[in-house]
Amino acid sequence: MRISARADYAVRAVLELAVRQTNGPVKAEEIAAVQGIPHKFLEGILGDLRRAGIVDSRRGGGGGYRLARDAADITVADVIRAVDGPIVSVRGERPTGLAYTGTAQPLLPLWIALRANVRRILEGVTLADLAADSLPEPVRALAAEPGAWENP
Repeated sequence: MRISARADYAVRAVLELAVRQTNGPVKAEEIAAVQGIPHKFLEGILGDLRRAGIVDSRRGGGGGYRLARDAADITVADVIRAVDGPIVSVRGERPTGLAYTGTAQPLLPLWIALRANVRRILEGVTLADLAADSLPEPVRALAAEPGAWENP
């Protein structure tokens, strides 16, 4: 599984909003500058997040973006789906839409299990968790495994 630049930027942008949520709306230019995200690219991402109901926008001098819901009610999976669609796909299709025959039949439950594990992690972490630098214990435990930081 790969996390696209679009998904990475989206999560970073909404995390910036979560951390600043008590300060009122934040301008896209500020988010782009602080997070090192190309401004035009970020505008498109914020539009997708607005259409998905994750952020709200306000025009004008005191305008900008803010979270549309409480940070505890927005998961990382919500953000990724808003900008990239399904979390795990195989050749652009959802695993449940695939069919294999012959010796390839064991692949389908493998892809389904992969999707279930990825969803379990991404749906189990909220923006509030990230903003508080407090990942859920199962995620911290996975990240603490000896091989987690190695590239085979």
